[in-house]
Order: sequence, then C-alpha cells, then structure tokens
Amino acid sequence: MNGNPCARRLARRSKTALLVVALAVLLVQTLIVWNFSSLDSAGGDRGARSREKRADRAGGLNKAVREPPRRGLLKKGDPPALHGRADIYRSHRPKEKPPQDSNNNENSVPKDFDTIDSNSNLGARSKHAKHKLDRAKAQSMLGKSRQVPTVSAALQGSNQDPPSQQVEKMAVELPTGSELRKEQPQCEISGKEAISALSRAKSRGCRQQIAQVYCKHKERALMPEKVPRYCPMEGKANVNVQWDENPGDASHPTPVRIAFVLVVHGRASRQFQRLFKAIYHTSHYYYIHVDQRSSYLHREVLSLATQYPNVRVTPWRMSTIWGGASLLNMYLQSMEDLLKMADWSWDFFINLSAADYPIRTNDQLVAFLSKYRNMNFIKSHGRDNTRFIRKQGLDRLFFECDTHMWRLGDRKIPEGIAVDGGSDWFLVSRPFVDYVVNSQDELVSSMKRFYAYTLLPAESFFHTVLENSAHCQTMVDNNLRLTNWNRKLGCKCQYKHIVDWCGCSPNDFKPSDLPRFQQASRPTFFARKFEASVSQEIINQLDSYLFGAYPSGTPSLQAYWENIYEQQTDGLASLSDSAASHYSAFARMGLTRAAGSLQGNPSDSSCRYTALGHPGSVHLYFLSDQFQGYLVRHAATNHASTQPESLETWVTPRDHFTLAKPPHPNNRLQHIQVGTDWDPKERIFRNWGGLVGPEDEPVAVQRWSRSQSNLTATIVWIDPTNVIAATYDILVDTSTEVTHYRPPLTLPLRPGVWTLRVLHHWNPLGQTSFVVAPVELHRQQPLQQEDALRLHGGPARNSYMEQSFHGLNPVLRLPVSLGAVEEAEANAGLTGAPLRRWLHGLLEGHWSAADVCSMGPSACPVMQRCRLTAWSSASPDPKSELKPPREDGRIR
Repeated sequence: MNGNPCARRLARRSKTALLVVALAVLLVQTLIVWNFSSLDSAGGDRGARSREKRADRAGGLNKAVREPPRRGLLKKGDPPALHGRADIYRSHRPKEKPPQDSNNNENSVPKDFDTIDSNSNLGARSKHAKHKLDRAKAQSMLGKSRQVPTVSAALQGSNQDPPSQQVEKMAVELPTGSELRKEQPQCEISGKEAISALSRAKSRGCRQQIAQVYCKHKERALMPEKVPRYCPMEGKANVNVQWDENPGDASHPTPVRIAFVLVVHGRASRQFQRLFKAIYHTSHYYYIHVDQRSSYLHREVLSLATQYPNVRVTPWRMSTIWGGASLLNMYLQSMEDLLKMADWSWDFFINLSAADYPIRTNDQLVAFLSKYRNMNFIKSHGRDNTRFIRKQGLDRLFFECDTHMWRLGDRKIPEGIAVDGGSDWFLVSRPFVDYVVNSQDELVSSMKRFYAYTLLPAESFFHTVLENSAHCQTMVDNNLRLTNWNRKLGCKCQYKHIVDWCGCSPNDFKPSDLPRFQQASRPTFFARKFEASVSQEIINQLDSYLFGAYPSGTPSLQAYWENIYEQQTDGLASLSDSAASHYSAFARMGLTRAAGSLQGNPSDSSCRYTALGHPGSVHLYFLSDQFQGYLVRHAATNHASTQPESLETWVTPRDHFTLAKPPHPNNRLQHIQVGTDWDPKERIFRNWGGLVGPEDEPVAVQRWSRSQSNLTATIVWIDPTNVIAATYDILVDTSTEVTHYRPPLTLPLRPGVWTLRVLHHWNPLGQTSFVVAPVELHRQQPLQQEDALRLHGGPARNSYMEQSFHGLNPVLRLPVSLGAVEEAEANAGLTGAPLRRWLHGLLEGHWSAADVCSMGPSACPVMQRCRLTAWSSASPDPKSELKPPREDGRIR
C-alpha cells in the first residue's frame, strides 16, 4: 500500500527536527559540564587533586612509575639508580618565602592577604579564580534573594549616645544574625575584599554585619569625610624631656599617683605575679582586665585582688584580638571606669601587659612624672606620614566580628587633620584621658567613628586625637618603653588567622640583653617583651638589678612553672583529643612508677593505684630556662586503703636525635626536632615536648652551624610501616641557623614511631624518631571501634601525598615489612584497655616518669609530699608569692 508522498516528506522533516533538537540539548549539556570543569580547575588545586585521585584509583598506587624522570636530581656521589627506579623521584621542595617588609611603627606590615602563605606549603590561587569562587560563595551565603540587612544605629555611630559608648556598641554590642531584620538589598557587593570576607566568615550574623558595613561605607555614610583640627600650632610638638637620675636638693611638687591598667591574657600567672610585685606600691592604683577566654588567669587575678585595697578587676571582660577594634574599646571603657571611681585620685594612666617588666623603680618613675605632670608620653612612627598610613592599613576599611578583623576595601583619610600613630603602649595624663572619654567635640566623636573600622586602632587613635586637639603641645614622642624588635624574626605573618593583614610582634628579651636596659639613652622605665617560659633568667637579672638579689638558699629561683590546663576552669572540652590522651597516659605512667620504683614488693599493695577520671591539672616545668617536662595532677585510688589520693606525676621527654656514623665531613647539622605549633619568631615549639596525634600537622625543624658554603639537605619522613610519607629539599645557606617546614601530609597520620632523616647527596647527616600517639578519646568520649579504624588506619591507600615515593625505598634501604603492616592494621582497631596498653608502650620509649608525689596524706609509706619536693607545682616559689606590703608601701 503506497502512502501519501506529502505525508512521508512531512514525517522525514519531523524526524530531522527532533534530531536537531536532541543534538542542541546534548551540546548545551556538554557546555555546562565543560564550564563547571573549568571552574573546578580554576578553584585552586582541589579539582586537580580530585581528578588525580580518580586517575590514581584507576591506575594503581605507584604513580611514580608513570611519571617522567626529574632531570638533574642525581648529584655527584649519588648512588646509581636501582632497577630504573631511583631516577623517578621528585623532591617536594618548600617554596621560598619572600622577604618580609618592616616599618618603624609598633606592629603592622602590609601584604596582599590573598597571596600570603606563612607556611610556604601551598601555592597561592589565581587571584581571578579565587575572586570568582569567593563571590559565588558569598552570594550563596547571603541568600538567593541577595537581601542585605539595614545598617543599625550602632553601626552608624549615632550621636545620640556618648562618644565612648558609640565605639562599644559598634564593635561589641552588635546584634546577632537572628536579631537583624532583612530588607531589600542596599548595594551590590562587588569589592573582592568584601566578597572574600563574606565567603570566609563563619557565622550568619557576622556575614550580615559585614554586608551592612560595606553598604553603608559605599553610601559614604560610615566614615567622617572632614574633621576639624583644634591644635593651635603647625606640625608635631617637640617637647624635650631629660633624665633626672639625681634629683638632688631640688624641691619636688606633690608626687603623682598612677593608675596602672594591666591588660593580661594567657596562663602565665606566676610571671604576672612577679610583674605585680615589681610595680606595686600602696600609693598607686591597679585596674586589671583579663581576656574573656582566659578563665584560669581570671580566677588567679580575682584571688590576687582580694589581698589589696587598691587593686580592682574589671567587672566586664572582652575577647580582644591582635589588631582588633575591641582593644581600643577595652582601653576607652577602662578609662571611663577609672574616671568614675571617686575614691581613686590618680594623675597618669599607663597600660602594661603581663609581658612587660620595669627597668627602673617606682620611685624613679614617680620623680620623673612629677616633673612632667602635664605631659603625655606616646611614641610616634616618625616623619613619613604617607608611608605610615599605607603600611598601617589606615586607608583600608576593616571590621571586627567572629574574633577576626576582616578587610573590606579601601577608604579615604578624613580631610583637615594629620593622622599619627606608632606604639599602642603609652602613658597619658588624666586631663587628656578625660578629654578622650567625655569630650563631645567633633574631633573626638569623628575619630571614634573612624577608628571603629580600623586595623590596630590603639596604635593610632590616641596619637591622632592628641596631635590634633588643644592638648597637642603636651605630646612627648617617647612612651618610656624599650621594645625588643627583631624584624627579621618578628614579621612572620603570625596573625593571619585572626586578621586580614600581616603584622609584626616584638621578640622576647634574653640574658644577653641586660646591658641594653642599663645603657638606655632616653628616659625609659619599662621594657617588653619577657616570657618566663622562653627565658626566666633575664627577669631574674632585672629583678636583682632593681631590688637586690634574693637571700642565698632561697628555693626555686631557677625554676618556673606555667599552668596549661585546669579542669575546674577549662573543662575537658578545652583539650584536643590528642592532648587529653597524652596527659591521661602520663598519669598512668606515674602510677606504674609508684608501684615499681618506689616500693617494688609484689605482695605489697600500699603503693599500687588505679586512676580515677581524667587529669585535674597540667603544668609545664622549666629549670634554668630548659624544659623539664609535664607535671600532671590526677586522682587515683590506693589499693591498700581504697581511699582516693591526689597525686602529681613528673614526666620528662627523651631525645632520640643522632648524628650519622661515621661522621659526615663538614656536617653542619646540630639537631632535629618534630612537633606542632612552631613559633618562628622565638624559634621554639609552643607544643612543648612534641605531642603529636593522628590529626595533627607536624613541622620538622633542623638547627645548623654556620659555614663558608651552602648546603642542600634532603628531608625524608618515614611512617611506622616504612612508607615514605614525604621528602623534600631545603637550601641551607652559609648563615642559616634554623630551617623548618610543614609538609602537606594527608591526614590521619598512622600512629606509631616515625623516623625523620636528613641527608646530603643521599648520604645521611642525622636522624630522629618521634611518636604519633593514638588517641583514646574522640570528642571527649571513649574511642569506639568505628572511629578507631578511621583515625588509626593511616591515610587512604597509605598515600600521604599525591606523589608516591615508593621508588626511594631501595635507595634508603627501607625494606617493606609485612609484619609491621599487619601489626599496624591490627592496632588500628583497638579500643579500651588494649588501646591504652598500645599508647603506653609507644610513649614509654620517648617519655619517662621521673617522679611522683602526693598532694596530701598517702597510704604509700615512701610517697613524698609534693610541697616538699623541688619540682612539683606545689613546691615553694618565693619569687612569685605575694605578701602584704611593707612599711615603705612595696611588696618587692
């Protein structure tokens, strides 16, 4: 049967049209997939990593077999390639750090935050790709409707409130995200810095506040554009003040009285007590602010304040951060409080931290200030104002929330005034304090608005107000301090996690610095910084210089204790699972020592104990500026009496560093350490003793002697099953003394004893071993098997990095031990008592229980009392003990 020709042609055309439509849909889908693939590759290395991992799963574990050989790797003297495998190694070379900039002001160093890489581990992303990703993330966080909440009166800096309260509201009392009312978007958020901040801010409330501030600034309603100047003179005052070491017979006016504002945080309570003893006098006043996050120190300070009528603790507490607006708020609130205290009649305001120490006596300070009682002592940056503004970031808009200073874009300096700044440690007179707090003039109110959105505002607010006010002629360019600046070490971008900027910090003084205090050419009464955990000896020297040496035989003069954990104030949740597991294991090691070394009679149970709960406190113990170990206080039940006792265990670390034998000619290597929380400024590990867990990111540090020639060292990380986790080269030039690097290892690390080797031309220079300890807790709860297998099984496919180093095993003579692999796999599933035995066995090879004591009566007849030992945190410490004032009004 023949159909209609027209119908057949129409059917063919319909099929063709459908085919065209299908091809078009397929093309659009392909373009969409291609677009997302491009975005993935532009967003840093995550996309590349995921593609490599997919390829790795498809092609096997040993990617090195597929990689082309690296030319120029084998140097003269290298071993020949074994089975064609040695020449396929690629060194993971750390990226060279750019030289850090520095300046003459207190802290700040400008850098492009998006390109800063403080650990030299991960290359910076493409700026364009990062901006696209951050903008997409920021938009999604603000919601599809892109609604931006209205700027509240607090953010506008309403003049209805007193100026001192405006700053408080702007930076401290902002409403939470749930309290903010959403309205139509006020502006298009297009600035890359604001978009970056929105993409990184954690809380919804903080993101909304960032959007508010940005839009208000874009409307030119946030910052003052012109501010009046009230100073009757041009330029800065140049008041010259002189030393008066021998006041002689000159008649003295009424001695001034000082209000010391002590701004403290951290846990160094004993160092703070030494500072307090050194500056205390019954004629002065002491107002102490303890950071809101320092609960242990706050408890100690409250106890101190009850002993002296001229000491008070702020009834409010702030979480001040480096460079934050909250620090300025804290000073303004403290000043306001002091002015309202009718029973405290003071003439000068001086701020100190627990890292300060006097280098002259109170009597000398009072005599000096009594001569210059109308002056304000504040350190300026120098002459180049334009350079200072740029380096300090005053031409940038900042906002503090989520305990972070976010950089949101550019801004203009108000017209009509001269911006000044320098150190945020100052000594100012009461009339100027009253002016700053209570003045309603436009200069003060405008400056409070301006500095509420400024990085490091305390380093510039008081300077700028003083220089432009009617008090300008009372400015002395000297804050009466000596600060230990070492820009090479102090400018390491160490505050990048809390501020979108790079900052500098002073270094600690050491014993060799004592002549600097004695030879100061300008009036100087205080110095900073001091840290007893780094060097208590310099504090001892200064103390003896000012007040005379302690009597011969005074106990604990070379000992220093610092609390790092207190269950009552901190709670177990404040500890990482790794730290809590280490401390519990240390306590059990003390019980083992009590049962064995103290008595050792198998049939006698009077010195045998069972641990009760978690440790109650942990202290660091130092002697002659050397770390001696941890002091762990814990409860245990005595088997003989069945009564609980409070014990303290002292555990000391063992060093496993060894130099290669026979010695390598011209070997400059002096030591190797592995740990976490490396401080490049002081060149120490803040995690004392190197407590490393499976989820930690360890750093390897090598110390070298100086030489006439450069050296290229190869660093090799080896896990407990002889898997080469990482290897890289480090250039050690002639003057280098310390090198450090954190390889970007995939976590979790396999628990067990790791080895780190240092080689030159594949010849060993030295090595050390360290423990990656398994954890017995997960989120403060006993570890379950599912979490144990995940945390203790090592990284997937034993791949610590994207590159495999398996081809180096023959070169380094590392045999693959099936027994070690099987043991590691079996240990990965341990929980309960077997897990604790495994942890104990690992730690006892690198730590030892040096001693144990009892805080009170003990059923163990040979157990010593802690207060009678020389090492316990309960032993006498006269240099830090506080006593009632003597007749001369002093304690020290």
